[in-house]
Amino acid sequence: MSLKSWIQAARLRTLPLALSTMILGHSLAYASGAFQWSIAILSILTAVCLQVLSNFANDYGDSVHGADHQDREGPQRTVQSGAISLSQMKAAVNSFALLSLIIGLTLVFVSFDDWLLRGGFALLGILAIWAAINYTAGSNPYGYSGKGDIAVFIFFGLVTVIGSYFLQTGSWSCNLLLPAIACGALSAGVLNVNNIRDIDSDKIAGKRSIPVKIGRSAAVGYHGFLLCIALVAFVSYGVLHSFGVSFKWLFLILSPLLLINFLAVKNKKEAAQLDPYLKQLALTTAAMIVLFSIGLVVL
Repeated sequence: MSLKSWIQAARLRTLPLALSTMILGHSLAYASGAFQWSIAILSILTAVCLQVLSNFANDYGDSVHGADHQDREGPQRTVQSGAISLSQMKAAVNSFALLSLIIGLTLVFVSFDDWLLRGGFALLGILAIWAAINYTAGSNPYGYSGKGDIAVFIFFGLVTVIGSYFLQTGSWSCNLLLPAIACGALSAGVLNVNNIRDIDSDKIAGKRSIPVKIGRSAAVGYHGFLLCIALVAFVSYGVLHSFGVSFKWLFLILSPLLLINFLAVKNKKEAAQLDPYLKQLALTTAAMIVLFSIGLVVL
């Protein structure tokens, strides 16, 4: 076991996507005149811990449930390769669950004086920890029954964007649903590319992701729908908030990359060919969200 193996298991390349959605929530709060650095930093630390927890649990759970078998064509996992043992990974999952809980509770107590709000957000944090672990780990992982897309949409869209805004302002509005839906749809799109790539190996392992359930062709159509919904939601927010002719629309320069990703998912059938476009969509999503956030705060 080496530090390099743990860094590989943490899958740091997934962090920009998780952090960008939270940055957007704080940027929306800043644009409305409410922002505290302590809340922003603690929420970002919580997001990092939850994402690493999810990645560790995914490595552990897929090995236990058989999704990480010899025919899997995606990147090799650390437990699958033997670089980290099951017991070591389980201990890491438990440690990051505890760390996420401690930082999350600190965030809640710093953000609110009201015990009802503290209790509500504490329960939401516990639910987030449960969701991170039970996506592929646990006795009945919901990611194996095609419910992962719903969880990603909720936690990488509604919870991170609206939750971050509420932590800063103590309020929310229906207009926040548009950027939250955009973030959730793009994040679900990243998961969908992953599941389309792994469709054959997931069938062997009995993992019933959405592409396995509906077939590759329909999954490609679903992918296009997610990308379109995200773009429409972002643009609709800009129209409703009178972005006008300004650099606030700068995020749109990345929209051709969404089309490129869709065409790649549609036309590239081999897992090895599709893997680069999983990374491409994750980075495009993070960059688009950050540009949208910059437009809210600076431009």
